[in-house]
This record gives sequence, C-alpha cells and structure tokens, in this order.
Amino acid sequence: MKSATGSAMESIMVPLDPTPQLIDHVLAGADDAPALIERGTTLTYREVEQAVARLAGWLAGFGFAPGDRVATWLPKARAACLMPLAAPRAGLVHVPINPLLKRAQVAHIMADSGARLLLTQPPRAATLAADDLATEVIVAVEPGEGDALPRSSGDPDALAAILYTSGSTGRPKGVMLSHANLWFGANSVAHYLEIVPEDRVLGVLPLSFDYGQSQLLSTWAAGAAVAPLDYLTARDVVKAVERVSATTLAGVPPLWVQLIEADWPTETAARITRLTNSGGALTPRLVRALRERFPAARLYPMYGLTEAFRSTFLDPALVDSRPESIGRAIPHAEVLVVRPDGTRAGAGEAGELVHAGPLVAQGYWRDAARSAQRFRPAPAFSHYGGTAVWSGDTVIADAEGLLRFVGRDDEMIKSAGNRISPAELEEAAVAGGEAAEAVAIGVADARLGQAIVLVLRGDASQEGALRERLKRDLPNFMQPARIEWRGDLPRNPNGKLDRARIRAEVTP
Repeated sequence: MKSATGSAMESIMVPLDPTPQLIDHVLAGADDAPALIERGTTLTYREVEQAVARLAGWLAGFGFAPGDRVATWLPKARAACLMPLAAPRAGLVHVPINPLLKRAQVAHIMADSGARLLLTQPPRAATLAADDLATEVIVAVEPGEGDALPRSSGDPDALAAILYTSGSTGRPKGVMLSHANLWFGANSVAHYLEIVPEDRVLGVLPLSFDYGQSQLLSTWAAGAAVAPLDYLTARDVVKAVERVSATTLAGVPPLWVQLIEADWPTETAARITRLTNSGGALTPRLVRALRERFPAARLYPMYGLTEAFRSTFLDPALVDSRPESIGRAIPHAEVLVVRPDGTRAGAGEAGELVHAGPLVAQGYWRDAARSAQRFRPAPAFSHYGGTAVWSGDTVIADAEGLLRFVGRDDEMIKSAGNRISPAELEEAAVAGGEAAEAVAIGVADARLGQAIVLVLRGDASQEGALRERLKRDLPNFMQPARIEWRGDLPRNPNGKLDRARIRAEVTP
C-alpha cells in the first residue's frame, strides 16, 4: 500500500506500539521542534514538557489524594492544552468541561465527578451561584507553577480522564478513560492519518470532546505541532490556516458546510493536505464540495464512540467509490458485527456494531447500571475478548469487510457536531412552568446536521418567556430552532408520549 506521496506508508507513519504507556509520555517530538502554537506564541517540545512538569507540580501542591478529580472550564488556552498531561502526571484525573456549557451543566459535572478543583477564568467563575459547587471545591482563575514533576510511572490502566457525554436519557454521563486508552488512541490516529513532524494541525474542536482531545494527543504522538483555535466564524478558520500554515483540519459536517461557503484564497485552501470527519456522515454532495474547495487534501471519514474513542475510518482512496461506507477498524480496535443471538453476522447482514480491544473505556463514572448496559463481555468469537462496547448502532459489512452505518437505536440529537440529550432539553423546557410537557426532536438541517424542535403542551403565549429562560440556562447549541405548541400530545397504548408520531408530525 502506498501513501499519497508514493512512498511506502511504513516509512512515514508513526509505528504502531502494542505496549500501553502513560499518557504524559506522549510528547514524541524533537526537543526544539514546535509543539504548541497558541495565541501568537510557539512552544517547543522541550518547553511543553517543562510547562507540563511545572503545572503538575502546582496541582500536586494542593495535597489531593491520588485519583482525585480536577476540572477545567476553559477556552483553548494554554492551560487547557497542558492539563490532559499535567493532571495524570500529578496522579490526578482530568475532567474537561465544554466551555460552551453554562452554570447548571457545570454544577452537575462538578458534583457528579466529585472534582476537588475547578480551573477556569474570572468571567466564568462569576457566573456560578454560591451553591453551585460544594464548599470544599477550590476555584482557581489562573494556573500556577510548582516544582517540576518528572514523567509519571505506574499502572497504564489507572484512570486518567473522565469525559462527559450526553446519553439518550438523563444528564451527561462521565466516560472513564485510562492512560492506556488515551495512549492507544493517540498512537492509532497518528499512525493511520500518517501525521508527520512537518504537519500543523489546526485544533478547532472542543478539547472536552474525545475527537477534539484527539487532535492534541495524536499530533504530539507524531511529533507535529497543534494550533488550538476558538473561532466565531468560518472566516476566523480561514485566517488561522494562513497564519499558522495549517496542513490538517478535523471537523464535523456542519463545520464543513460553513467552510465551503467561506471565501478561501486559492493558496490558503491549497495548504490543507488532510481533512478528517466524524460526528455525522458526509454526503456525496459534501464530499464533492470539499474536493473542489481543498484540492490537495486527503479526506478521512471516521466513525467513533466516546466509550471506545474511535472505531473505524475509511481509506481516502475509497471515499469516492464507497461514499456510504464508514470503513474498517482503526489500529488497536476490533470491530464486530453481531446478531441478536450473539453470533457473527454474515456479509450483507445487519447487526450491532460491537467494539473490543484496548480502546474500550472503563465504563461510566459512578453509574454501574448504565455501564452494565453498554459495557458487556465481548462476543465469543472476539480476538481480544474481555469487555466490549455494545454500541446500539446497526451496521452491515460487505464481502470486503467495509462497514455501512444503518441506524442508531437511541434518540440522540446531533446538532452542529454536539450530541444533545432530548431528556435534558425536555427537563429544561418544563422547569419554569411555561409548558406542562415537552418532547425534543432532531430534524434534518443542511447547516446543523439536525435542528432542534421542541413540541410542547401548553399556552403559546408563554413562548417569549420560555425562550428567554432557555437562553439564560442552556448553551447556544441547545437552543431550539422551532417551538410548536399543542393543546395535547399524542400517547401510545401504555400512556407514554408517542414520540414516533410526534417525530413524524414535525419532520418535513
């Protein structure tokens, strides 16, 4: 197999490492090579290593017990990039909180994780109410420096991070990731994306997402440089590509729509040699538009689960001929198609996607019931065995082993790359008394992937008050695009709200 440059892939790709390592050992670049390009400043690998060591020393100075949680609620500032390595180096567990979340969601994550420290900024800290955090929680509005700590040693299976992701019901749940989970993920992605030290990865995705954090860790595993970017418009991304000479963009379909519509100087678009997509399927139309906009770029469609980091990718050489495919298992992953009776599905036969191997997370934090539903023993025919993630997603493998996504069993809404819990939206909609009942539905939208429709039982005259409250209590990506008011909502024979009928009524 050859790379796009014609040289043997093995000669340029990061070697696959079958030995689990501790995540703060991921910095693989040469000492004087650029590692982090942040707000006009470039830190070398030596400087990032030193900064991680001093930040870890500051954390150690609080005297927390090994395994205690420390949270960050930050934009893509330097500390947000260093904490995924510094907290585990100090023997602590990092809990990154999406900077778009507001105080109610932050309070839930802090309470659920039991985090002892919240590192944030003064304006964000000022939004927190007196009773949002436990009295013993330390709120720091800027990071400090302590005595430099050496690279950590110990058990790679020790917990290193908890990433919070919404489920199809209830509030966000914390996915427990070990040092080994993070290490194998970084090694795998750096390998199959063929990242080289000369690359510049523009990090536009939130670092609280597994996909966003992967931009950071896989780049460093390959010895390349990452440039984190908080952006408001597509034009900001265009300018950043030119400013940092970015070669790589990771995104979700709604972002690609915005970037395609933006004005790109020809020479700037030509800098991009690698595009990676997850968080939703690429349509053939979108693939064609990306090809036209970024003619030098190889396109990597991917499918992932926070519970197993990532599962599959499609070789860029197959994107045009197999646009419906999500590809094959990534390195270090075993992806199986399983019948309801637990046996292997045949070629062309639909089954549940089950992911086994060292990328499988350790379960949901303090949620044994939900962990038991999703994390179960691997099928008997699994090579790895042990615990596997049973995704609930239906796929079909063809005779060549390429997978096609069929459907998702849960009702998650995916809007602008965010996974949104309908139950959390519905809880917020009725919390103020403006509506008696609520159903949240995701409907197809060309720009967002899915737009949120709230169907409510109540008086439409309350819509102004409801929208004002939701703007105050929920982040922008959770705001409904449309609200429909009904005198009554349909129910099924069991007396439950008939979601299927409501979905059919609001779907164009």
